[in-house]
Amino acid sequence: MALSKLDHVNLRTARLEEMRAFYAEVLGMIDGPRPPFSFGGAWLYCGEQAVVHLVEVDRQPAPEGELRLEHFAFSASGLADFLAHLKQRGTAYRIGVVPDFGIVQVNIHDPDGNHIHVDFAAAEAAAVSDEPALAQA
Repeated sequence: MALSKLDHVNLRTARLEEMRAFYAEVLGMIDGPRPPFSFGGAWLYCGEQAVVHLVEVDRQPAPEGELRLEHFAFSASGLADFLAHLKQRGTAYRIGVVPDFGIVQVNIHDPDGNHIHVDFAAAEAAAVSDEPALAQA
């Protein structure tokens, strides 16, 4: 067996609408079709693929500050536009560069505190030349 790609991430949340809005407004995902499960939730799509599955729960599954998920990542293009979008929304972010690979990572957190990084090709690094010093990822 050989893995070929990340299929989806499943997140439990007591903030369904806030999480749905975050993934749509910050990352541009589309709220799409979801099977008729007996519990609330949402499937958020990147293109034709449902990549974030939200499961509605009554309360957060872990106390604040406890690890739920270290991170998940997306590949993207258009770094300058993405940074402008984050600034316009007032979304906090941190930029890192993967040593020896030059991949630029934009690190953000969703409303439940889950760490997400969006990876951009090294060629787009010029788009962050006016950003504060880049951290090594």
